[in-house]
Amino acid sequence: MRQCRTGAGRGVNERWRHAGCERSPRDGCSSWTCGPFFPRTGVGYGMMVVSTYIGIYYNVVICIAFYYFFSSMTHVLPWAYCNNPWNTRDCAGVLDASNLTNGSRPAAPSNNLSQLFNHTLQRTSPSEEYWRLYVLKLSDDIGNFGEVRLPLLGCLGVSWVVVFLCLIRGVKSSGKVVYFTATFPYVVLTILFVRGVTLEGAFTGIMYYVTPQWDKILEAKVWGDAASQIFYSLGCAWGGLITMASYNKFHNNCYRDSVIISITNCATSVYAGFVIFSILGFMANHLGVDVSRVADHGPGLAFVAYPEALTLLPISPLWSLLFFFMLILLGLGTQFCLLETLVTAIVDEVGNEWILQKKTYVTLAVAVAGFLLGIPLTSQAGIYWLLLMDNYAASFSLVVISCIMCVSIMYIYGHRSYFQDIQMMLGFPPPLFFQICWRFVSPAIIFFILVFTVIQYRPITYNHYQYPGWAVAIGFLMALSSVLCIPFYALFQLCRTEGDTLLQRLKNATKPSRDWGPALLEHRTGRYAPTIAPSPEDGFEVQPLHPDKAQIPIVGSNGSSRLQDSRI
Repeated sequence: MRQCRTGAGRGVNERWRHAGCERSPRDGCSSWTCGPFFPRTGVGYGMMVVSTYIGIYYNVVICIAFYYFFSSMTHVLPWAYCNNPWNTRDCAGVLDASNLTNGSRPAAPSNNLSQLFNHTLQRTSPSEEYWRLYVLKLSDDIGNFGEVRLPLLGCLGVSWVVVFLCLIRGVKSSGKVVYFTATFPYVVLTILFVRGVTLEGAFTGIMYYVTPQWDKILEAKVWGDAASQIFYSLGCAWGGLITMASYNKFHNNCYRDSVIISITNCATSVYAGFVIFSILGFMANHLGVDVSRVADHGPGLAFVAYPEALTLLPISPLWSLLFFFMLILLGLGTQFCLLETLVTAIVDEVGNEWILQKKTYVTLAVAVAGFLLGIPLTSQAGIYWLLLMDNYAASFSLVVISCIMCVSIMYIYGHRSYFQDIQMMLGFPPPLFFQICWRFVSPAIIFFILVFTVIQYRPITYNHYQYPGWAVAIGFLMALSSVLCIPFYALFQLCRTEGDTLLQRLKNATKPSRDWGPALLEHRTGRYAPTIAPSPEDGFEVQPLHPDKAQIPIVGSNGSSRLQDSRI
């Protein structure tokens, strides 16, 4: 129903809120007043914490993509050969099977590259050594920060500057930029796909991609990774969907939008898989090994395996530029949503006149804070912390928040009320399939994934590095920091609720507010229709939350004309 205005779930918005609220969101104008005790702003604050974690480390990933993009502006890619100062004696390139060693070292006894590739403990690719020894200068422990990698720090600054400039005018500027960042990657994907399927061995890679591995279906990690992928690609439980949806008109067909976006998102992921594995199949064919030997996951695929495959293509710098430019655009599209969520949450939560007019300064402050907090991730131990945040701060908590959202809206606010609200906005009730999914299927699947992820939990590792216990404890604390917002605020709200007994307080806290409903009187129909027409003596006055939205005049109690949002 998209009731929230902000990621914190507490803003004064046009679509849903108290009918008699003043402009300050602290006067009780909560978009979660549909059931104030359990979710309310606890869910919103949890989303805000998750978005903060992701926003910090996600821009570091973008900055690494920027670094590789700038490094690709050369005649020969720097990770193509093993004749660089940072390469070790174990380096073996794929471009020249007769020159597998550094210039001063004797050649290996065998010139068969596939035989050498089978000795995985001895062979390291030039792209891997470029990533580990030159780009990261990886330390031996998560607690050994070493030095800050100045090239990565500079690229991190570039990333945050680009994000800030694109959001300097809020959704007015980001909305225009997203037209490019959301569509141009399809052009790059298509170019890489056409090139990939024309390579020898591409069919082998594609068959490896589409062939199911049924033995993996009982592994909880597979289901957990699948859920994380969907949560990331669709933005579930981040607060970004709520923030961006709040700019829609009241009667916008969100049903149509959700179906189109969901199908397009999954289709894009499948399409991108064909692009990736067609080139990995070519690389496997070139090396004479199985595709599983060259395929990787996480940063290893984006910054090790795929860059190495690109070195085998003619005019490899061009393909490398296109690939990393695509990664940058994809990352920026996500980062725009994350930053806008945080900024909007802060603006709505404070809600005074100054911060409403100076939203640009809030955006700048959030960008500067994100840059400063991301500096440790550009150190020699930065990749350890990045993966720690990725595995704990933004995976387990997303599942928990999503499950609580489904349960609270369906069973605390009530599925009948929720379906009626949707019908009031769309003009028709949600299809039976969605009703069943929201009530039973989605909570059950999310709970199933959560339980099995806990049962089959394995401590995080990076290659052969085992994270120490204290680092894993920090990861769990990051995960709990967002989830604990919900019960803590629930207890706080329970103490504030009227009632003589605990049971009465609990019952009152789980009821929607008396003033819950659409903000504008023209939208308050059906069960939200006012029983008594408002009079000037009521002192009802609505002030705009965001000046960058479309405005319509509303007459206040003093007879003066005031502008009000006509969009969420």
